Amino acid sequence: MPVHKLVDTCAAEFAAETPYFYATYEDEDEAPPLAPPKVAVVGAGPIRIGQGIEFDYCSVKAAQALHRSGVAAIMLNNNPETVSTDFDASDRLYVVPLDAESIIDVLAHEAGGRLDALPPVIVQFGGQTAINVAADLAAAGVPILGTDQEAIDIAEDRRRFERFLRELGIPQPPGAGVLSLEEALATAERIGYPVLVRPSYVLGGRAMEVVYRREQLERYLVTSGAFASGRPVLIDKYLDGIELEVDAICDGREVLVPGIMQHIERAGVHSGDSFAVYPAVELPHEHVETLVRYTTEIALALGARGLINIQFVLHEGTVYVLEVNPRASRTVPFLSKVTGVPMVEVATRILLGQTLAEQGYRGGLWPRQPLVAVKAPVFSMAKLHGVDVQLGPEMKSTGEAMGVDRTFEAALAKAFLAAGLVIPPGAPVLLSLANEDKPAGVELARGLVALGHPIVATEGTANYLRAHHVPVELTVAHIGHGHPDVLEVILDRTVRGVINTPGRDEGTIQDGFLIRRAAVERGIACLTSLDTARALVRALLGGGASYTVQPLPAYRTRETVPALV
Repeated sequence: MPVHKLVDTCAAEFAAETPYFYATYEDEDEAPPLAPPKVAVVGAGPIRIGQGIEFDYCSVKAAQALHRSGVAAIMLNNNPETVSTDFDASDRLYVVPLDAESIIDVLAHEAGGRLDALPPVIVQFGGQTAINVAADLAAAGVPILGTDQEAIDIAEDRRRFERFLRELGIPQPPGAGVLSLEEALATAERIGYPVLVRPSYVLGGRAMEVVYRREQLERYLVTSGAFASGRPVLIDKYLDGIELEVDAICDGREVLVPGIMQHIERAGVHSGDSFAVYPAVELPHEHVETLVRYTTEIALALGARGLINIQFVLHEGTVYVLEVNPRASRTVPFLSKVTGVPMVEVATRILLGQTLAEQGYRGGLWPRQPLVAVKAPVFSMAKLHGVDVQLGPEMKSTGEAMGVDRTFEAALAKAFLAAGLVIPPGAPVLLSLANEDKPAGVELARGLVALGHPIVATEGTANYLRAHHVPVELTVAHIGHGHPDVLEVILDRTVRGVINTPGRDEGTIQDGFLIRRAAVERGIACLTSLDTARALVRALLGGGASYTVQPLPAYRTRETVPALV
């Protein structure tokens, strides 16, 4: 029978106050059940691309909030190499697989074998891993604190979600959930290319892709095994607009929006790989009001309790809902730090029965802080051999950094510096732009020249820039078509920065991949989004290098605090 064995954190020298346990099959059980009240927190599992340390932060903060509320916190996780599985992060730790059977075994043990008295669990802080076991736990009669399984399914099931938003009168990009290749092709023809294709119930945008042609869609669906899970594949019209993100806290009566974030990269780049700015400094007031109103209506209608994340796109003056995640998101630690709202603690107390008002909060948008903060993705591409640097809807970053200052330019400069995306002053920069990006690349190139960076460009890009009176110091050939070619100037470090936007035909796709890999493997800053590159130039032109250095809490005060250096 399954039992739980103790890992003695004190090596038997004296009684361990904070032991942890693992499951095995044996006769003797070494984990006497904790006295109630107690709540189990389902963790996030291994730290990996798509599900990072941000969810472990949420799990730890939830355990701390439970403990401070007089409730024993039981942590369930299968990753011994993270903070939530530190011996003192919770009242009791079980290192067990994060599947329904193992979780129920632990809960039954803590209930003294009584399946009708299982302790409640929290699944909203463990990312998609925890959400994915919620249905099986609910079916087994496990009490789930917070947003219930019905609401989770509405958010994840495309057909139900479409109907839900339609009844609220909230716009969403046209699309459908499909179960066959024929349905997929018909849907794409109906809504028009390009389309965003993604499986349901996945983390980190895994297997997402922006598709521009019918043959691309067929190839994606056949080679990806998208229909293997039996769940719908989601096909949406791709809207090339400004992506916006909201994390909110709902108690069933009111909805608190700590802040609105604007992504620097346009929609189509995974939110985990985007630079996110708080507050949305360039967003008109009427759109801010719309975002807060939509967030409030969705959270209340969904019956959300605790945290909820909603992603929007602003396209041609209309705000559309892209997706709703009835759980903590990877931006919760970032937003908590820059706004001063302890989001996980507030949400956990709501799960225990307190309202926002009882905690001293009220619904609506939290007052804007006197700072600008930028969340920057951090990539480990040099260690991931053969992985393309190109940004898209599938997440590739392995971490994040944060820049905070009084101005957008200074905060952005800090974020680029922390993320390792730095071009040495006066160093040559290589531009190789897709045809559709060349017009927008002219101002970018002028900004680089104004900063003292000589321009090196591939033939098509160089010709376009010269035609628009932008000086190009060196024209390089395509790979294998002359000397020097684009790879040579990267490999010999003639250039110290690369801006390469991917084309859509097979030849440029392959060349672009080789260009980006060469840059990454030589430790040369490589940007694949014009939005990111423009932001970098804007930060430098705007005096971003003249940033201040202060403790984070000092930036949340309106008084001027002397800089440390």
